[in-house]
Amino acid sequence: MMKASAVWATMGVGLDLTGAIALASIAIWLFSRRDRFGAAGTAMVVALLFTALWSLACAFGIGTPEVTFLPALSESARNLAWLVVVYRLFASDGRDASVAPIRPVIFALGAVEILHFAVNSGLSRLEIDRDVLDFAFQFNVMFRLLVTVGGLVLAHNLYAGAPRESRAALRWPAMGLAVLWAFDLNLYTIAYLAGNWPYEIAAIRGVAAIAMAVCIAIGGAKNRNDLRLRPSRAVTFQTFSLLVIGVYLVAMVAVAQWLSYAGGNFARLVELAFLTLGSAFALVVLPSRRVRSWFKVILAKHFFQHRYDYREEWLRFTRTIGSDQSAALGERVVQSMADVFESPAGLLLTPGEHGELTLAARWNWREIEVPAVAIPVQDIAHFERTGYIADLDDVRAGRESGTTIPNWLIDHPRAWALIPLVHYDRLVGMVVLARPQLARKFDWEDFDLLRVIGQQVASYLSENASQLALAESARFEDFNRRIAFVMHDIKNLASQFSLLARNAELHAEKPAFRADMLVTLRNSSDKLNALLARLSRYGSGGVDRVEQVAATEVLGLVMERFKDSPQVVLAESRDIMVTASRHSLEQVLVHLVQNAVDASEPESPVFLSLVVEGINARFEVLDSGTGMSADFVRNRLFKPFVSTKSGGFGIGAFEARELVRAMRGRLDVESREGLGSRFTVRLPLAAATDIYPNYAEKVA
Repeated sequence: MMKASAVWATMGVGLDLTGAIALASIAIWLFSRRDRFGAAGTAMVVALLFTALWSLACAFGIGTPEVTFLPALSESARNLAWLVVVYRLFASDGRDASVAPIRPVIFALGAVEILHFAVNSGLSRLEIDRDVLDFAFQFNVMFRLLVTVGGLVLAHNLYAGAPRESRAALRWPAMGLAVLWAFDLNLYTIAYLAGNWPYEIAAIRGVAAIAMAVCIAIGGAKNRNDLRLRPSRAVTFQTFSLLVIGVYLVAMVAVAQWLSYAGGNFARLVELAFLTLGSAFALVVLPSRRVRSWFKVILAKHFFQHRYDYREEWLRFTRTIGSDQSAALGERVVQSMADVFESPAGLLLTPGEHGELTLAARWNWREIEVPAVAIPVQDIAHFERTGYIADLDDVRAGRESGTTIPNWLIDHPRAWALIPLVHYDRLVGMVVLARPQLARKFDWEDFDLLRVIGQQVASYLSENASQLALAESARFEDFNRRIAFVMHDIKNLASQFSLLARNAELHAEKPAFRADMLVTLRNSSDKLNALLARLSRYGSGGVDRVEQVAATEVLGLVMERFKDSPQVVLAESRDIMVTASRHSLEQVLVHLVQNAVDASEPESPVFLSLVVEGINARFEVLDSGTGMSADFVRNRLFKPFVSTKSGGFGIGAFEARELVRAMRGRLDVESREGLGSRFTVRLPLAAATDIYPNYAEKVA
């Protein structure tokens, strides 16, 4: 008996604490929307807090609440607060004045509650015998019954006598009060008739407090959807699993108790065998993936409007596609679609050179043999046109017609579904899914979700194919650019050979010419060798080895190239060392000077100069030729394959800038149409590079 009382007491404490938390939470939540109940809103928040304190006092009260000061005080405060709420609710539609008995009844009930508390608190301080204590108990219960019955009458009249337009706002508060006071009516009636306190019924008073909190919350919600319970599928599945485990444990305990009551050695043996077999069954069945899949299907079918949690499916799809970059895109595409049905494996088929579908990726499916031509061209037109998703079980059973499925898929027992991936009315691939452990027939929701995911992965595959095509095009462009650079340099060498051949016809017998011709041929041969060495450099921005170079020697080579042109004038020079590539610097300056000569009149000079500017060497090529517009300099001058010269390749200025950058320098240009142009090449001095080893990189 003592053990049963302890169980009821423990359950009572748990329910009372739950009710206190629920009431306090609703009070805090209702405070911001108390205008829902008009003038009674603030009073209702206060009443909820008093009710939460009463429930808390019941949880920690000792003995019967009627002879314990704290529970008695909290219950009286609770009843008085709710009488104020009832009065304010009557006043919200003017019935406090139109219905005459309302005000006296409320005041009378309040007076009874105050008198009851005063008498009860006085008796609790006296040492009285058992007969007086029984009388006090009957007195307390009678006064509680008076307040409870009066409260129920008020709650009934509050809702039943309200105008139709006011009932929506009064329905749930009246129901909450009715639940609370109806429970108290039954509790105190049983206590009065039995002559003692019914601990078992009092232990579940928290249920009434929880029900009242729910009713007030529903009434306080402006939109019923504010309180609508929408558990996620994950929470539902986990809760259901816990429920199954709990039911299993309760059943095991019940059977064990029953067997223990039966007694005897045979009962003990049966108990041991039952527990052993039951535990083994649970360990085998509950972790089964097939059983879990069956649970998910049953719950999704009977507890949710839609089969899929689309938000969760989309998040899982994006994680699969975008997270594991170590796996190939094709494998991630298959896995993202297989996850929808918990399919264990799949294939991706993509168009080949002639339009037929070939194997592009496998995911967990090594044993299936896929022919070189997985699906011929003539068999994919229907899928491309309609986006038809083939259920291979229906095809095998003859329930689908008009679609040709290859025999290697029909004959393989694990092949389950064939899903086309269509992007802008063009088939970019097909996914074959293996049969899941719990296979089921497709419905409209499956088809819709698969079409959406199929279109998305089709866009990924199409974008990936475009990126691969662009990368291949970029490689070809780089190759063509290298060839263009080579042709540009070969054209310059061919011009030198052509000029040398014409002069040889006139001056071949002169020893001085022959000596000069040998020097020219040797220089041309060196340039051809340098050109071959640079073939692997173009496109990467590299130059020959950067070293300390005497700038005056490079200027001398440039002036030697233009010794037959009186236009080119060396205006200024300095005996300095720069960090550069000798051949690349010469090539840049020759190109700039040649362009200046081409842009100037025959009598207009072109000035070449070298000065020191801080820790840089500044090479300048200045002409007074036709000049260039600001738009041309900004948008076209350094663009490859753009030229204003007839027969030009349009890569000279671009190549010159790239070579200067590769030497950690800068190439700047200033130009005015009709006035001329100034090209400036800045390269770090060798001394500056020795002092500041990273200076060249900072300049770049």
